[in-house]
Amino acid sequence: MFKLSVVTPERVVFEQSARSIIAPGSEGYLGILTDHAPLITALIPGKLSVTDDASQTQDFALSGGFLEVANNVVTILADAIERASEIDIERARRSEARARERLSHRSDPAIDVARAEGSLARALNRIRLAE
Repeated sequence: MFKLSVVTPERVVFEQSARSIIAPGSEGYLGILTDHAPLITALIPGKLSVTDDASQTQDFALSGGFLEVANNVVTILADAIERASEIDIERARRSEARARERLSHRSDPAIDVARAEGSLARALNRIRLAE
């Protein structure tokens, strides 16, 4: 077991003991178990799976952030995160449509393409987890 804290700028989302997590690292998904080597890595939009001390798995839609492992303490500093069961799929679909509309006008200098691509990735991640 290790202590897991998942924190956003607004609140503490999850803070308890965990058996394992699977997180979307910048170089691919990674698994963390007890006694993992020290690590700091960037996280990208994807599915965060947490298996708690009762062996129950919870899935979250993570929009990115950072993960740190040290001395059986795992801290995730998330840009935004929500439980898969709490995703408003209609809102996510509207976000996807807005992002696709912006990207259809890539040549317009007023369009921030990187921001629109990030928004699209987050919306698709939320949709995938909700369905």
